[in-house]
Amino acid sequence: MKKGIRYETSRKTSYIFQQPQHGPWQTRMRKISNHGSLRVAKVAYPLGLCVGVFIYVAYIKWHRATATQAFFSITRAAPGARWGQQAHSPLGTAADGHEVFYGIMFDAGSTGTRVHVFQFTRPPRETPTLTHETFKALKPGLSAYADDVEKSAQGIRELLDVAKQDIPFDFWKATPLVLKATAGLRLLPGEKAQKLLQKVKKVFKASPFLVGDDCVSIMNGTDEGVSAWITINFLTGSLKTPGGSSVGMLDLGGGSTQIAFLPRVEGTLQASPPGYLTALRMFNRTYKLYSYSYLGLGLMSARLAILGGVEGQPAKDGKELVSPCLSPSFKGEWEHAEVTYRVSGQKAALCLSPAASLHELCAARVSEVLQNRVHRTEEVKHVDFYAFSYYYDLAAGVGLIDAEKGGSLVVGDFEIAAKYVCRTLETQPQSSPFSCMDLTYVSLLLQEFGFPRSKVLKLTRKIDNVETSWALGAIFHYIDSLNRQKSPAS
Repeated sequence: MKKGIRYETSRKTSYIFQQPQHGPWQTRMRKISNHGSLRVAKVAYPLGLCVGVFIYVAYIKWHRATATQAFFSITRAAPGARWGQQAHSPLGTAADGHEVFYGIMFDAGSTGTRVHVFQFTRPPRETPTLTHETFKALKPGLSAYADDVEKSAQGIRELLDVAKQDIPFDFWKATPLVLKATAGLRLLPGEKAQKLLQKVKKVFKASPFLVGDDCVSIMNGTDEGVSAWITINFLTGSLKTPGGSSVGMLDLGGGSTQIAFLPRVEGTLQASPPGYLTALRMFNRTYKLYSYSYLGLGLMSARLAILGGVEGQPAKDGKELVSPCLSPSFKGEWEHAEVTYRVSGQKAALCLSPAASLHELCAARVSEVLQNRVHRTEEVKHVDFYAFSYYYDLAAGVGLIDAEKGGSLVVGDFEIAAKYVCRTLETQPQSSPFSCMDLTYVSLLLQEFGFPRSKVLKLTRKIDNVETSWALGAIFHYIDSLNRQKSPAS
């Protein structure tokens, strides 16, 4: 077999075979052949290296030029505006001529932080449609890191990686990145909340996405309700038909609860208290919404109030919190907003009032908590409403709706379930000790809003496989407002 010497050139490997030495002619020819190949290799290597460097440099220049062109196409949307205000939606063009753009919304709730990555397409001169959503949640909520701000960054970075994997690289620099915190941070002392937001903003600024000066903020309750209303009406198609019917929205979170709908009765507008009406501009139309958020009336905060505790404060001297809404024999611990409380049922309650059931005693206590806290409006009787979050979870937990698909129920179903669960708690141990309290609370809350027991509610987690949270409405409204900056005349 012939022996060979191996030389590496740019992307090719050359072999120069040596012949057996039979004489001077063969030896001379071997040497000439060998030297010639070496000279070729010496020339080819630097030549190949130069070509590779040239291609690399050309690619970098092309990529930067493309990114710069995309950047300036964005900044032209609002000449003279600040960076945080001037960007509009990043646009690409699909094969069918539809524009494609993305948005990233972080929902920093009281019980967890969630990232929503949305992809939209927009046919020419039509309303955009949502074509894809990626969703991931992490626990605990951002507010849990109030005393150790540095630890909050790890979860934020992990959720940012989800967005990087989902959005094509060429769209990164033009995709808006926003975080909005809800009741969890609203309930924190201002200084602690701001430190958390500053840490998140620092992480965001280091990301490859489009980040404005207002990229992180605490969402006020009205905006939360409005954003959820946009979500539900966008997904049901109500926003596509000017003057068409719309649906109302009920959201029950951990720290707050929201109600929003579009009034059609002049009396509703006139009778609404200050702060309950808000103007919303979408698709070049203005809506005057009834929208309000009740801080402290979310399910977890309501539990604490019913128990007699104070938000963010341990019980005085470690005192046990006693409630008639818990089984008389129950004793345990409950953690809320990083504070652990000792709780127990009210043993003497049924003895003092033998004719009263556990549900009646619990309802009396819940009514005290809700007294003069909720505005009632008559028009809700005539508006179709969707309800989600804890409304859905509680209904699914007691079999009122399908746990996966959701469904419809009447408001009175919550009261029937509450009475049944409370009656069961009187005599039997229960794996969900707060179920009597929670169901009773939801039943009375809905009635305080003005819903009759016969009112039908639609409970859902998703519409067309998209989460029915405020996050979609918030990022969609954000992008729509940036587009209006691009075309102020509209």
